[in-house]
Amino acid sequence: MKFKSTISPPRRVKASLMWPLALVLAFVLLVFVAATYFLQVQVRDRALSERVNAVSRLVSQKLDKDTNLMRAVLQTMQGIPPIGTAFARQDRQALLVAAGPMFDSLRAQSRITHLYFDNPELVNLVRLHSPTEFGDEITRSTTVQARRQNRVTHGLELGALGTLTLRVVSPWPSANGVLGYVEMGEEIGHLMQEIHDSLAVDLFVLVDKQFLPVQQWHHGLDMLQRQGNWNHFADQVMVANTADPTPVALNDAVLAYLRGGATHVFTQGQQTMHLALLPMDDANGRRIGDLVVMRDISGLQKTFQSSIVTVILMSLGVGAFVLGLFYVALDRVERDYQRQHDLEHQLLRLDTEHARILQIEKLSALGTMVGEIAHQLNNPLVGVVNLAQLAQRELGDPDRTRELLAEIRRAGEDCHTFIAAMLRFAKVSKFDCHPANLTQVIADTVLLFHQTVRRQIPVELALPAHPVVLSMDPILMRHALFNLLINAAQASADDQPVVISLTPTPHAETGAPGWLLAVLDHGHGIDPKVLDKLFVPFFTTRSDGTGLGLPVVQHVALLHQGYVTVSALPAGGTQFAIWLPQQATVPSANSLPGTSDVAQDFGG
Repeated sequence: MKFKSTISPPRRVKASLMWPLALVLAFVLLVFVAATYFLQVQVRDRALSERVNAVSRLVSQKLDKDTNLMRAVLQTMQGIPPIGTAFARQDRQALLVAAGPMFDSLRAQSRITHLYFDNPELVNLVRLHSPTEFGDEITRSTTVQARRQNRVTHGLELGALGTLTLRVVSPWPSANGVLGYVEMGEEIGHLMQEIHDSLAVDLFVLVDKQFLPVQQWHHGLDMLQRQGNWNHFADQVMVANTADPTPVALNDAVLAYLRGGATHVFTQGQQTMHLALLPMDDANGRRIGDLVVMRDISGLQKTFQSSIVTVILMSLGVGAFVLGLFYVALDRVERDYQRQHDLEHQLLRLDTEHARILQIEKLSALGTMVGEIAHQLNNPLVGVVNLAQLAQRELGDPDRTRELLAEIRRAGEDCHTFIAAMLRFAKVSKFDCHPANLTQVIADTVLLFHQTVRRQIPVELALPAHPVVLSMDPILMRHALFNLLINAAQASADDQPVVISLTPTPHAETGAPGWLLAVLDHGHGIDPKVLDKLFVPFFTTRSDGTGLGLPVVQHVALLHQGYVTVSALPAGGTQFAIWLPQQATVPSANSLPGTSDVAQDFGG
C-alpha cells in the first residue's frame, strides 16, 4: 500500500539552541568575571588599608621612641654642672656657651630642632635654635601642664614659627625649688622622613589654618628659609612633606573624600598612586590637621590587572569548552533528528501496517526527546544564573563566594551528565538479548522519567531486595517501561503516585516461571468500551497522542516471549503489566515482524 505525505524539512537543533545557550553562557561568565573583579578590588584595598595601619603604628612608635630619647637627654642635661649653674643664675650667655655644643651635636645626630630654657614664670630665657628670639612668655599646653603638674609632659604642638613639633618639657628641680623649665623639640618633618625611608611611602602633614595665623606661618618660612603655598588648600596649609612637588590630584575635593574614610587611587605619569588619610591630634587631644599617606602601587596594580586578564582568559576558555561540549552533544542530537527525517521518507515506502507503526512511533518519540532535552538543559542553566547572581551579592564573604562558584561548577557537571545519559538513551542498536538486571533497568528508567517529564509525578517502587537478572534487551525494556510511565503520569493528578512493582508470577496459562512488571496509576480508569482497542495501532483517546505507544509495548513484550495485560482497579485507576519469562530463548533477527528495525531507541 502506497501513500503520500507532506514532510517538512528537518529542524536545525543547533541553530535554534546554540545562540540562546551562548548568550546565557556569556552572561554567566560576565557575572563570574565581575564577581572576581570586585573580589580582587577588595583584596587590593585590604592590602592598602593594612599599609596605612602600618604607617599609623609606625608614627606612634616613632613618637614614643623620640619622646623617650628626649626625656633621657633632658635628664642627662640636668646632671651637667655648667648648664645647671648658668640656668640657676639665669645667665643667657653662659647657657649658650654651656649648652650650645650639646645642642649642635643633638641637632646633627638626633635631629633635635628645638631647645628652650624658660624661667619659673615660663618666660623664655634662651632658644638655642634661635638665640635672637627670647623674652616672650611660653603658653603652649605642654609647658603649662609641666608647670601645673610639676612633671615631664610631651605631645605634638604648633610652634611660634608655624612648625608642627614633638615637644618634651621637663621641670628643672633644685634644692631651692624649680629653677625653670627646659623644653626640647623635634620637627615632625624629620619624623616623616624616617617613616618615608622605612615604609617607602610619601607623607604630607596638613594643619588647619584656624590654628596657624598666616603672618606667623610666613614668618616661620622666612626664619627657616623654606617655601610654601598658603593658598593651595582652602582650609589647611602644608607644614611638612616628603614628596615635592605636591601631586595635582591632592586637592580639597580629594581631602574631603578621604576624611570620609575612603581611599583614592590616581595615575601620575607611569605610576599609580594610592592616597589615604590619618587624623592628627595635638597634646590636648585636639584635632589640628591631617596626615596624608601616598603610596606607589604600580606593581600591585599591574599584578591586579594581570590577575583580571588571567581570569577573563580562563573564563573564555571554560566558556568555549562548555559551548563546544554542548555543540558536540547537539550535533549528535541533530544527526539523530536527521535520521528521523530520513526514516519519515523510508516510512513512505513501507508496505505493511506493522512496519508503519514502528517507524511512526520512533519518529514521534525522537521528536519528544529533542523537546525534553531542550527543556532539561534550560533548568540547570537557570540555576547557574541564579547562583552567579547570589555570588555577586556575597562579595563581602570570599568563602561564601567560592562555595557558590563550586555550586555553579556542579550544576554544569550535572548538565554534562544529563546530556551523556540522553545520548546513551538515544543510541541506535539492533535487538540484543542478554542477561541484565531488571531492577536496575527500572531504577534507570524512573530516574530518566523524573529528569525529562515536566510534571513531577511521585513514583513508588515495590521491588525485590535482590537483583532480578533476566535474559532481555535492556534498552527496549527501558523504553517499554518509559511508555507505560508516560501514560500513567498523564492519567494521574500531581499528588497521586504511580506505583511500579516487580513480583515473581507464573505464566497465566502454562505456569512457566516468570516475573510481572506492573505500572499502576490512580486516575479515573479506562472506559470498558475502549479496552479491546488499546493495542490497536493509531487508536488514542488523547488529542495529542499517536496511538502507537501501547502497540510498541506489546511488540517489545512479544520479542521477549512475554505478554501485556491491562486491568481496571475497583477503587479507580488502571494497571498495565508486562509478563517476562524467567529464562527466554533469544529469537532470531527474522523470527518476528519488524525485528530488524524495532531496536531503534525511543521514549514517551
